[in-house]
Amino acid sequence: MKNTSTSKVEIRKNIATYLVLTLLFCLPVYYMCIRTGKLGGGIISYATIVMWCPAIAALLTCRLRNIPISSLGWKWGETKYQLLAYGIPLLYSLVPYLIIWISGAGHFYHQEFVTDMAKGMGWNLPDVWAIPLYILLMSSFGMVRSVGSALGEEIGWRGLLTPQLAKINSYTATSLWMGVIWSLYHYPLLLFSNYNTGGPKWLALTCFTVMIMASCFIFTWIRLKSGSLWTAAIFHASHNLFIQSIFTPLTADTGTTNYYIDEFGIALPIATVIVAYFFWRKRKELPEQKI
Repeated sequence: MKNTSTSKVEIRKNIATYLVLTLLFCLPVYYMCIRTGKLGGGIISYATIVMWCPAIAALLTCRLRNIPISSLGWKWGETKYQLLAYGIPLLYSLVPYLIIWISGAGHFYHQEFVTDMAKGMGWNLPDVWAIPLYILLMSSFGMVRSVGSALGEEIGWRGLLTPQLAKINSYTATSLWMGVIWSLYHYPLLLFSNYNTGGPKWLALTCFTVMIMASCFIFTWIRLKSGSLWTAAIFHASHNLFIQSIFTPLTADTGTTNYYIDEFGIALPIATVIVAYFFWRKRKELPEQKI
């Protein structure tokens, strides 16, 4: 008979090893972001570097703790879950932005952004054509670049950490732990660099934390249900793409818009909590995570 207590101890050691390594790899990047006050660093993006720290930590943890790299969830899985992963962020971001635009909390569209975007693309098109063409290209080919960044985090967070936590915790507890850890990972960037939309820090911190905590219920469900880290990578990439590269840039400020838009305003966390509750209700559909 398997010694469950020993197995749980080993899993906790796996988790602790991963978290310590992630912190050690992130610290130098945090330092540079705090020192410069920026996520970018000339031709080097600190954001990209810090997003790949979890992946490096995960691979090293596998090496040190004799965890098979194949256990991280490299198989594609069922395509329906990949499509779900792409569509969920579109749903919970599009609805709040439509409400913001219709209510006047933000204006559609940002003329200066559209003009600069079209000029940069070499387009001589009216806005009525340039905007949908931009959205089409970003939501398709733009996903390739977005997945490239998101994959770095997801190899660690959902490839290694989520399954390890799920072996010794319930779905709810796993999601909450992931929400706390993932929030803390972002805090140095949010508090001490330009990783926000310019609103009050307290509001940005509150809204971002609620959104992250809620999204982890979705991430955990789709990762455990599909058995594939690619669902998490696509989910993460889709979230970043639609919010950071499409809806927020297309929204013009009407005075208090920063209080409502992006990951740091009040609209997105509300929508994410609603969607997260739907997945929490479906928690009994998840397969049992064996130690």
